[in-house]
Amino acid sequence: MSSKTKQTGLYLALLTLVATLGGLLFGYDTAVVNGAEKSLVDFFIKHITTDNAYAVSMITQYKILVSTVIVLVLAILSTQIFKLVGRTKGGITVAVLFVVAIIWIVNYVSQAVPTDTALLQDMADSIKGFVISSALVGCIIGGSISGFISNSLGRKKGLLICAIAFCISAIGAWNPDGFNFFFINDAYSFVIYRIIGGLGVGLASALSPMYIAEIAPAESRGKLVSFNQFAIIFGMLVIYFVNYFIAKSGDAQWLTNTGWRWMFFSGIIPAGIFFILLFFVPETPRFLAMKGNDEKALSVLSKIVGEKEATTELAEIKETLHEKSSPWLSYGWAVIIIGILLSIFQQFVGINVVLYYAGNIFRNMGADTDSSLLQTIVVGIVNLTFTCVAIVKVDKFGRKPLMIIGALGMAISMILLGFTFYFQTVGLGSLILMLLYTASFAMSWGPVTWVLLSEIFPNSIRGAMSIAVAAQWLANLIISWTFPMMNDNKWLTGVFHQGFAYWIYGVMGLLAAFFVWKFLPETKGKTLEEIEKFWKK
Repeated sequence: MSSKTKQTGLYLALLTLVATLGGLLFGYDTAVVNGAEKSLVDFFIKHITTDNAYAVSMITQYKILVSTVIVLVLAILSTQIFKLVGRTKGGITVAVLFVVAIIWIVNYVSQAVPTDTALLQDMADSIKGFVISSALVGCIIGGSISGFISNSLGRKKGLLICAIAFCISAIGAWNPDGFNFFFINDAYSFVIYRIIGGLGVGLASALSPMYIAEIAPAESRGKLVSFNQFAIIFGMLVIYFVNYFIAKSGDAQWLTNTGWRWMFFSGIIPAGIFFILLFFVPETPRFLAMKGNDEKALSVLSKIVGEKEATTELAEIKETLHEKSSPWLSYGWAVIIIGILLSIFQQFVGINVVLYYAGNIFRNMGADTDSSLLQTIVVGIVNLTFTCVAIVKVDKFGRKPLMIIGALGMAISMILLGFTFYFQTVGLGSLILMLLYTASFAMSWGPVTWVLLSEIFPNSIRGAMSIAVAAQWLANLIISWTFPMMNDNKWLTGVFHQGFAYWIYGVMGLLAAFFVWKFLPETKGKTLEEIEKFWKK
């Protein structure tokens, strides 16, 4: 290997490393709530069933916030519908959605605050799901505007916005009562700061793999984009350790009052490092070419692929940019629908229930707080290990085989896990099934979904990736919000002994395997331009 080749390889590796810090923060920020979940419930939520005035205030503001979230999500959905089918065709659909939403909101907000203890507990479970998963509201917003941000400000500036959002969220979630400028309950001040962090996660979830995909050569693109997923999982593992050692620093009361705050504040360290390093990386060649800055694009390409290949690579990029303002349906519905379904199935298999509520699940298996956090670290290690398997195999084994095998592995694991709860035989076997499920996801749908999303959208409609990313976060919010309602509901628990939710996720795994087998094209070894030609056919 020549010294020039080594230089370009090192430069590419450094750019990938910086971009993957967005993935690390993605994992760090979303998984931090796992260790803090019980403390947040004890600090903010459990008093709902014992303090009537607190219950009225919390539930009233909760209804207003939920209504606001619904309107916000509908507004985001509306912009995506307009971009897909135009204002004329989309106007009727949007109008119907808003009318139905307004009728539901008026009815929902006008309902009296329940006084029955059982109903209050159900409402507390719903609020718990909202508080724990609140960052996902920001993720939906960030994911939906990622296309606009990436095309108008650029990939690099978009990642800078991510870093700033992470910093604000870490500080605000650390002290939501002290920085409560919103004239609402402290619990919902916490929610707002988590939403700001979620905005950063949503943007990073699209921009980090996009940045890597646009600087990586075709032969190593799958591997390099997979490193973003590695960084996500590594970020999760880091925060699992941080949460564990913070929890060990004091007793249960200290953890409820103070410990959880430091879990969130710890995110300021990786966020600050990410912010600083972004000033030392260039914009991607594809964005520079899109903006007509060919000279700078050629300079960046020369450092990535070498001077000889740079001119050819730039010519191929420019060939795909003649339709840079193309409507999102220029390549038909197939690429849009496949992107959306990839995102939805990645979440509906239930992975983020494991990542956000692992401590809760292990406590249901009989573990105490320290043991549950330790077992969560084991899940994180398995997740990281099998993500490495995917990184090694994704460019050799292919995308489709990994996705099908992974989906079937998750389906079997979740269905059997549900039976261990149903027959009340929870123990070591349940832990093994949880680890098998995590391994199946980590070697397939975790990293490979992001590889596929970064590959399948043609350059001229790359902004349409925002639809898939927004759908992913909306599906994540639905799953994460509803899990406590299913898992803690007295009737469902009485009948299914907490096995019901896992069966739902198992069925979704089977459907995901069928979808990949039947509809997903293989992209292994193809350049982005070759994949674009596939959709044209």
